Amino acid sequence: MSETPPGGERTCVYDPLIELMARFENVKAAATVGDPFEGLTIAQALQKHIVDGVKKNLERRLDEALAQHDALSIINEILLEGMKTVGELFGVGKMQLPFVLQSAEVMKASVRYLEPHLDRVEGSDKGSILLATVAGDVHDIGKNLVDIILSNNGYRVVNIGIKQPINSILDQAQQHGCQVIGMSGLLVKSTLIMRDNLLEMNERGLHTYPVILGGAALTRGYVEQDLRGIYRGRVHYAQDAFEGLRLMDQLTNAEAPAHTEETEIHRVPSHRTDPLDPVLFQFDGTRSEIVPVEEPPALPFYGSRSFDRFDLFEIFKYVNPVALFRGQWQFRREEGQGNAEFTAWLEENARPVFLRLQRELARVLKPRVVWGYYPCASDGNDLIIYRDDERTEWTRFTFPRQRDQRRLCLSDYFLPVSAGKRDTVAFHLVTVGSEVSALERKLFDSGDYQQYLYVHGMGVETAEALAEYWHLQIRREMGIDDQEPEDVRLVFSAKYHGSRYSFGYPACPNLEDQAKLFELLNPAAIGVSLSEEFMLVPEQSTSAIIVHHPEAKYFNIR
Repeated sequence: MSETPPGGERTCVYDPLIELMARFENVKAAATVGDPFEGLTIAQALQKHIVDGVKKNLERRLDEALAQHDALSIINEILLEGMKTVGELFGVGKMQLPFVLQSAEVMKASVRYLEPHLDRVEGSDKGSILLATVAGDVHDIGKNLVDIILSNNGYRVVNIGIKQPINSILDQAQQHGCQVIGMSGLLVKSTLIMRDNLLEMNERGLHTYPVILGGAALTRGYVEQDLRGIYRGRVHYAQDAFEGLRLMDQLTNAEAPAHTEETEIHRVPSHRTDPLDPVLFQFDGTRSEIVPVEEPPALPFYGSRSFDRFDLFEIFKYVNPVALFRGQWQFRREEGQGNAEFTAWLEENARPVFLRLQRELARVLKPRVVWGYYPCASDGNDLIIYRDDERTEWTRFTFPRQRDQRRLCLSDYFLPVSAGKRDTVAFHLVTVGSEVSALERKLFDSGDYQQYLYVHGMGVETAEALAEYWHLQIRREMGIDDQEPEDVRLVFSAKYHGSRYSFGYPACPNLEDQAKLFELLNPAAIGVSLSEEFMLVPEQSTSAIIVHHPEAKYFNIR
C-alpha cells in the first residue's frame, strides 16, 4: 500500500481542538430550578420519565408504583400513555427523533425492570408483527426504527433481519403467530421484490395477512395503487415508524373491517409505470450536445491501487452536516422556527454529538480505499474499458439516456471510439469497515437506541465524506483540481471540476455493474464484497465512476 495519500497528508492521531472541548463537555451551569418531579403523582412521574427520557431514579419510582399497581397495569395504563404522548409530540413536530428514541430507551428499561413481576398471559400484547428486510437488501435502519417504536408501544415484534426471502418471512410469521407482516427495503429493486412477495402470498392463499410496506424507494402511490391492485389482502404504506404504529393500531383493532372502502376503491388494476420498467431508460437514440474534451487527462497510472493510512479527523472535515443532522439523525425544524434559529439550535444540540462521536469512533471506523484509472472510449450509450494496450476491450458499461431535456448519458462525456485516441476514466470504492456495523448491532440489541441512530448515521456519512475526500485526491492526480472551492460547504454542492456518480443512482442505475467494477478494482483487497443482489458489504461503503469532463454534473433520467 502507498505510504502517503496523493495529497501528502500526514497522519495525526487526535484533533487538539476536539480534545480541548472534550474536557469541558460535561461542564454545565448549576441548576437554579427545583426538582421537576416534585408534586407529581407516581403515574405522572413515570410518564414524565418516559416523555423526557430520564433514567435517573426510574427504578425507585417503579418500586413505588408496584406498591400500588400490578406490573401489567403499570405498563399498559401508565407507561404506554407516556409513549402515546411521545408519539403525539413527534407527530406535531415538537419532538425530535433522537429524543423519541431516548424515550424508547426508558420504556424498554422500565419493562425490563418490571418483567420479573409480570404474569404473562396469551394475548396480553396489543398485537404482533413480523418485520423483515426483503431478499437482497442489507439495509435495516428503517426497519429497526419501526421495531423500536412498535415494541415500546405494546406490540410484540418478531424482527428476522435483512436479506429475507419470502419463504422465511412466511414460515417465521406462521411459527410465531404474527398477525401482520412488515417488509422493508431501501433499493428500487426491493420494491419489485415486495411486489413478487405479494403475488407469492396470493398464490399460497396467505393474503389473509395484512402487509405494511416501507422504505426509501417506495412511494405511497405505488403501494396504494399498484400493489393494492395485485394483492388480494390488505396492503399499506408506512412513511415512517409512527405511521407504522398508527396502522398497527388500526389493523389489530378487532372491530376494524377486513377491507376499508378506501382499499376497495384502489383495488382497480393500475397502469402506472413500474419503478424499474425498462421504458424509463432509453439505451439508444440521439446523442446529447456534450462535446468530449479533445485532450483528456493522461493516465496517472494504469490499474488499481489501495490505501488505508488516513488521518480520520481530516476526513471528518468532509462530513456534510446537513446530510448528517437533518438526513441521518432526522432533526427537523419545528413549526414557526426560522432557518437561522434552527441552524443555531443544531449547532448547540447536534454539533456536540458529532464532535463526541468523532472521538468515540476514532478506533472503530477503519477507512480504506481502492481506486484506479483506465483508458476508455464511448460507443453510443456504452463506455468501453480497455486493457493497458488501449486496444483490447476489457469490459463495457451501458448507461441510460434521458428521453427528453438534454438527452444526457454518461458515455457522452468521453471521446468516441472513432476519435482515434483514448479517453481516461477513474473508479473508486471506499469503506469505513465492518466494525461500525458490529457496534450498531450491539447498541440496538442492548436498547441503546439513541446512540444506535447516531452511530449508524455517523458511519454512513463518514463513508460519504471519505468518498468526497478521495475524489479530491483523484482530481489532483488527474490534474483537474483547478476549480477547488475554498469553503468545504461548496464541495458538498459539487462546485469543482467533473463529477462522481455512484452505481444504483439515476445516471448509472444498474447495480449489476458493481460486478464489473469489482473486476477492475479488486475491492477484496480492502475487505469489501458483493451481496447476491450486487450491494456492497459492509453497508458503510460506496463506489463511483469519476468523470473528468468539466460539464459533468449530477442529472436525473426521465
